[in-house]
Amino acid sequence: MQDKDFITIALPKGKLFSLSTELLGKVGWTADGLSEKSRKLIITNETARLKFIITKTADVPTYVEYGAADIGIIGKDVILESGKDVYELLDLGFGKCHLMMAVPKDKRRPQLEDYNNTRVATKFPHIAEKFFAAQGMQMEYIKLNGSIELGPLIGLSESIVDIVETGTTLRENNLEEIVTIMNATARLIANRVSYKLKFERINGLVGDLSKILAR
Repeated sequence: MQDKDFITIALPKGKLFSLSTELLGKVGWTADGLSEKSRKLIITNETARLKFIITKTADVPTYVEYGAADIGIIGKDVILESGKDVYELLDLGFGKCHLMMAVPKDKRRPQLEDYNNTRVATKFPHIAEKFFAAQGMQMEYIKLNGSIELGPLIGLSESIVDIVETGTTLRENNLEEIVTIMNATARLIANRVSYKLKFERINGLVGDLSKILAR
């Protein structure tokens, strides 16, 4: 059986993985050994003609854009930050969080504009730049991949732009949210060519998932 008969799904490691596999499992899209801890790079279900790729969160849109995966599940924030040309099929509703700007409580300034021409530490420089530009602000962006909260604590930046779910980490580090930039949830995305060539199966998945999400 050739690859054209298979649907390849890119799934992100981390918090979205178990939620994604649980939802897909409800419509029979699963495979033996499909686990985040699997050492296999590709996990296949020959009977259902499915292949699963487990990858780093930021890489999911790349795999999908270039057709290495036909579809994928990833947060809206990652889609926007990546700038990849993918087709967004469905809002899955889980993985709710929001992107915001935060500063040390003791260094809060009266207005957002008072942070103009300061440094912001973030994993999301593209989204942040678009947001601040819309406010007429010019910022210096410091791209970090680890604990963003460290930025203002050690004097690397005046503020951070990061994803927040509960706000616990902010509170523990005496940081305070001052503006919400966007809300985000997990989305089902597709490669544009794959969506046309494998329309029946992919669209069928969208329909089946929509029914479950509507319950």
